[in-house]
Amino acid sequence: MSHHHAAAPVVLVTAPRLAAEAIALLQAAGCALAYTEAYPSEAALRDAIARHRPVALLHRQGAISAAVMDAAAPDLRVIARHGAGVDGIDVAAAEARGLAVTRAAGANARAIAEHAFALIMALLKDLPAVRDAMALGGWEKTTRIARDAEGTTIGILGYGAIGARLARLADAFGMRVLGFDPALPPGPLPGPGERVAELEALLGRAEVLSLHCPLNEATRSLIDAAALARLPRGAILINTARGGIVDEAALLGALDSGQLAWAGLDVFAQEPLPEESPLRRHPRVLASPHLAANTPRAVAAMGCAAAESIIALLAGGTPALPGALVLPARAA
Repeated sequence: MSHHHAAAPVVLVTAPRLAAEAIALLQAAGCALAYTEAYPSEAALRDAIARHRPVALLHRQGAISAAVMDAAAPDLRVIARHGAGVDGIDVAAAEARGLAVTRAAGANARAIAEHAFALIMALLKDLPAVRDAMALGGWEKTTRIARDAEGTTIGILGYGAIGARLARLADAFGMRVLGFDPALPPGPLPGPGERVAELEALLGRAEVLSLHCPLNEATRSLIDAAALARLPRGAILINTARGGIVDEAALLGALDSGQLAWAGLDVFAQEPLPEESPLRRHPRVLASPHLAANTPRAVAAMGCAAAESIIALLAGGTPALPGALVLPARAA
């Protein structure tokens, strides 16, 4: 391209694809799109940045480190997250460089709550074990007793957009809902359930524990061996938030000892989950590959939220979506 200065501003998507609705928004706003491979390394990100000189990163996969931001200087102005969690972005480094950071707040909440609840119901009913026994010719008609959802206590750790939606689903099924979220203002929960003031109290009562908090220094390995030991014996752990919240070695120990009956996991400390990981084939784990948000509506909503944020910020405005702006751009 000889007339590089006249080229359309490039939005680099850190994955191989983006929802058609989001592509249309960006193209209508005069942006060009480029893509990386799936789960790009820092080297792959820097290579793509060198080729495309993006003004915005639409962040799906990989990590946006200070080095990646520096490779994109001085063109880069916006990092827009395709999802709610910004733990893959060095937000402090972005702030130091005057870059705007946005997130798709709430865009995938319904889809993730549904997936978490699907895992809960499957595991209350022992469905993975039932399926395996049927496949082997068994017939557990009189020997297998599953659990009632009604009357079972669920502890929801993190009562934001996703946790609150899960609380409504659990409440509709007659579960006893407990919520713990130190980030909420004081007072009753903004949805169904009893607010619990201390994590220890939540753990002591949660027959099902579902995680819906961000990954940060306060929550990294929050669910460790001691936390798992506080749960009622035979509890079910559900994690559709971030893998790093759970100590995976401790989790395997709790499953093997019977302290946990089941774990339903959509997220892992390392993604993609290594092929040799015991979590892939543990008989008491129902695992999915971080796809809770992969429904047509949620994927379109996340992509469009990120696209709209990029368009608004490049035009000198602010995103329309409430809660989208993590970090405003610093005036040049």
